[in-house]
Amino acid sequence: MVMTAGRLDVAAPPQRQGPPKLDWGHALRSLKRLLADKDDTTQVFEIMRALNGSATAKAYHRLLNTTQGGRIAYERREFADRLMDDAWLDSLPEGSVGAHYRNFIRAEQLSAGGLAEISRQGAQAIDEPHPYAWMGRRTRDVHDIWHILSGYHRDGLGEACLVGFSYAQTKGLGWALIALGAGSRARKSKEYPYVQAIWQGYRRGKAAGWLLGEDYERLMAEPLEAARRRLNLTPPTIYDSIPAAARDETVPAAA
Repeated sequence: MVMTAGRLDVAAPPQRQGPPKLDWGHALRSLKRLLADKDDTTQVFEIMRALNGSATAKAYHRLLNTTQGGRIAYERREFADRLMDDAWLDSLPEGSVGAHYRNFIRAEQLSAGGLAEISRQGAQAIDEPHPYAWMGRRTRDVHDIWHILSGYHRDGLGEACLVGFSYAQTKGLGWALIALGAGSRARKSKEYPYVQAIWQGYRRGKAAGWLLGEDYERLMAEPLEAARRRLNLTPPTIYDSIPAAARDETVPAAA
């Protein structure tokens, strides 16, 4: 801070230089680790950091151009905090998106806070006070809600299908890379249509409304089937046709 000629000059803070550059080498190494250990969720975030920067920035600007997006971006609420509010979750009506989410995370022993902690491993940029970082956190925090909306479970195939769905929704190359990796592994099996299920996940994501533009506090109170109809979320017919016991045999989980 410098005083000159009666004027107070305050040094400007360092400015972020736009979205990070693509790092395919790091992404491919992380994909190899993920395929070797489907439970190594940290590798998912490594891949996203390496490849999704420009997609996250584009999503933020797209949000600004939606009906409610300007307000949502201006308020810049941290949705993970809301998702960890048990009293709020318990207040959501039965049959709603939020009630299904509540039952899902409690049955699976998941939490938005736990996913947030995993995302911080290896880098703190996710918590940066910047609109693009906030959009990245928003995308992270709604992942399990997308499980509910899409009808994909947390088995290996369900995660792979949701990865394809997420690529269609976000255009993030990290999602595309994981989907291709899961698809290449799934091609080794001829017994069930794993690859077709992943491809259908992509097509369903492409046909659906843009989920990152949703007001999630309102969406969570909406009846699940009504929300699916409004957002054009068709049933995951190929995924549903594969026995539950076979959904982890070939395709590695991705998140």
